[in-house]
Amino acid sequence: MAIAPSTLRVFASKPFMRFARSFGIDDGALRETVNGPYDADLGSGLFKYRLAREGEGTSGGARALIAMKSGNRAVLMFGFEKKDLANIRPDELRAYRKAARIYLSYSEDEITAIVKQKALIEIGPLTKGVERGKSVQERSVRGTARKHV
Repeated sequence: MAIAPSTLRVFASKPFMRFARSFGIDDGALRETVNGPYDADLGSGLFKYRLAREGEGTSGGARALIAMKSGNRAVLMFGFEKKDLANIRPDELRAYRKAARIYLSYSEDEITAIVKQKALIEIGPLTKGVERGKSVQERSVRGTARKHV
């Protein structure tokens, strides 16, 4: 089920963003992913999504574990390429489910404070004039395009 992009706040952990940069997926593609169909419902608000590089299919690409509260919040927690890791272990799955429950239980004020502390990165909607295909380092922050060096 697709979620209206304007109502969904999207966040990512720093390790996930490092993975996204190395995989070559931009903010626009990440937003499209969380607004698209999931690959598996892993329980406790944790979903597995397929990621693909532009011009490539999803089957040989990567996977993302995303905590999601429908229509409200998505937290991109962990990403991995299928060539490097077939799947996560049961103990890791339990830990990600627990983390998903915690992320999704935060109030809007609490999640905003976490972003201000830079423990999570908010992936804002792309601004006008910013084309798809830009690196994840060129992101929109509250309507202002900012390039991180």
